[in-house]
This record gives sequence, C-alpha cells and structure tokens, in this order.
Amino acid sequence: MASEITEKPPRRERRKAIRDPERTQAAILQAATAEFAEKGIGGARVDTIAARAGTNKRMLYHYFGDKSGLYIAVLEETYAAIRSAERELDLTHKTPEEALSELSRFTWRYFLEHPEFISLLNTENLFKAEHLKGSRKLTEMHSHFVTELADVLRRGREEGVFRPGIDPVNVYITIAALGYFYLSNRYTLSAIFDRDLTNPARLKEWEEHVVNTVLATVRT
Repeated sequence: MASEITEKPPRRERRKAIRDPERTQAAILQAATAEFAEKGIGGARVDTIAARAGTNKRMLYHYFGDKSGLYIAVLEETYAAIRSAERELDLTHKTPEEALSELSRFTWRYFLEHPEFISLLNTENLFKAEHLKGSRKLTEMHSHFVTELADVLRRGREEGVFRPGIDPVNVYITIAALGYFYLSNRYTLSAIFDRDLTNPARLKEWEEHVVNTVLATVRT
C-alpha cells in the first residue's frame, strides 16, 4: 500500500499566511492611531478600533493584550515613524548649520503634516507620560537620536560656528516647542491676535522663524 504523501501548500500561500498577522497588526495600529488621536485613550473604544481595522476584538487582544497595551504600541509606532523619517535626513554628512536647519524644517513640517502626532502628545501629557515611561523601545530610539544631534553640535563647536556647552536635548526641545506650541494653539492664537495662523503664507513665515531662532541659539 503506497504511503500517503503530504504536500506542502504552495509557496505563495505560505508567504501569505506569514504576512497576514503583520497586515492585521498594521491595520489595527492604523485604526487605533486614528481613534486615539480623535478621542484619547479614555474615549476610544475597542469595538470601534476593531471595526475600523476590519478585524475583531479577539485579534486585537491577541496581539496587544488590552486597550492600554494597544495605546502604548501606538505611541511606540508613532515615535518610531518620526525617528525613522529623521534618519533619512542623514545629518552626519551635512555641515552643522545645514543639519540643524534641515532638522528644524523637517520637525515643523512633520508636525504640520501629522496632526495625529500632536493629538497623541496632548493625550499622553494629560496622563503625565505614564504609558511612555514603561516603554524601553522609546528610550532606546531617542538615545540614538540624541547621540546624533550631539555629534552635530560637537562638529559645529570644532568648526567654530557653534558655541560650546550646548545640551542636545535642549536644542531638540527648542525645535519641537516652536512647532508644537504654534500648531496646538493656532486657533486660539488666531482669535486672540486677529490673524489667520492657518494661512499657508503664515505657516511658511513661521517655518523660517523656527530655523532662524534655532540657529541663533547655538551660534557663537
């Protein structure tokens, strides 16, 4: 009697089976990012996130544990996205002033083009960063970025264009603050000062102000 031969599924089907979990997780993260950005962690609903992702709650809990775990994953993914985009600037191979100028422009434009990032920051600050504090991934990715920025400042000091003793974290906070405050308060500021801060010309003007301000704080 001939022995049975168990055939393996076609390679394409095996690849699909491997990729499906990745696609499902990506869909859940995308849906959760939108939901948390719109409603915060308190107002977001797991049912709604699952429906937006085209999956079910069981899969969400399987991959992320609970709503809090999913929220932390969203924060990690959000920060990973901006850190990944920053690496493409290749600051190491630019002059110190070019590097800071490009980083300032990039950060402003990224905040402008990703309003969900601002919303998530607002939410997490309400919780005093209690979710961020438990993430080693975030600590590691920011450590690498600070090292790269410190190298830019060191090269600027050695070339005599930047003053000594500059803290790279302070520089980045300055860059982020100039963009974050403008965008998170643009509507109230527009009403107070009776000028449309959402106007494209105003936005471009502020971008130049950010660059000039950041460079002025580090130059000799």
